[in-house]
Amino acid sequence: MKRKFLIGAQVVLVLMQGSLALAAPAGLATAMVQSTGAADSAGFDGVVEAVRQTVIAAQVSGAVVALPVKAGDVVKQGQVLARIDARAAAQNSAASEAQVVAARSALDVATRDVERQRQLFKKQYISEAALERAEAQYRATSAQLKAQIAQASAANIQSNFYVVKAPYDGVVADVPVTLGDMAMPGRPLLTMYDPAALRVTASVPQTALARMAAGQPVKIELPGLPGERQWLTRPQVQVLPTIDAGTHSAQVRVALPGDVKDVTPGMFARVWLPVEGENKARLYVPTSAVVRRAEMTGVYVIDAHGRPVLRQVRLGRAQDNTVEVLAGVAAGERVATDPQAAAKGRQ
Repeated sequence: MKRKFLIGAQVVLVLMQGSLALAAPAGLATAMVQSTGAADSAGFDGVVEAVRQTVIAAQVSGAVVALPVKAGDVVKQGQVLARIDARAAAQNSAASEAQVVAARSALDVATRDVERQRQLFKKQYISEAALERAEAQYRATSAQLKAQIAQASAANIQSNFYVVKAPYDGVVADVPVTLGDMAMPGRPLLTMYDPAALRVTASVPQTALARMAAGQPVKIELPGLPGERQWLTRPQVQVLPTIDAGTHSAQVRVALPGDVKDVTPGMFARVWLPVEGENKARLYVPTSAVVRRAEMTGVYVIDAHGRPVLRQVRLGRAQDNTVEVLAGVAAGERVATDPQAAAKGRQ
């Protein structure tokens, strides 16, 4: 009787161990394999561009005597970017101001003289010709004063060209000159852009444009950013009205949000355009659920008994925080989002 009891206890213990093996690991996070039948999308390589990018060039000649900014500096509108030697311009401006003073004095003399000539003409002490000569001298002196004032104003405006200021708030992208370089009219001094106005431009074949689905959002992929910020969704896309005759493609522009961070002109980007296709169902799993071991790629699938089972899969492209699964799982199955915890649960 004791031996039968011991055998029965061993059977009960084996059954209890089996039931524990079938139970799902406590606290294991899972996610369901999602299926979507949305319109297909096609990706096209592009580049980040600045909507406002300015090459600031010199308007006058002179040596660069001050360069208070460097590449990468954030500047405000009206901030001084460079100074050009303006000593000769200052002397010209002072000479013009002196000529204005002299012309004003000459006009005062001419004004008093014509008044006297008019009084004498009324008393018939001088001829009409003498009065006309005095009035002509007055008009000539007045016109000369206006010319001197205009010349002085032009000299003052030109003197302002020797101080280069930022036309808007932005970031200095390049400074190709150094202190002591000779600035010449048209020679670039620096390049700046507005980081709040960026866009992605890509070349899209005209055959793909014909299949582009209207009224659907566009996705932007920025591989250079961290994973959680690589994808952006934009409501509309701008297609330029001309097609390149050599490549038979059109330029597509997608505006980036003004608050996007760590994005600069020249960065690689990819534009995913919705295209009309077969709209076949696609399966997606969280990126965190993917396990890579040597040449094997898989996910831990929760089986009917609640156990995580490692299953090999074939992946497609990643999008947002999910990745497409081409083969290996079915819609509705659950996968472990923490592969390390799932591996421990199998032990």
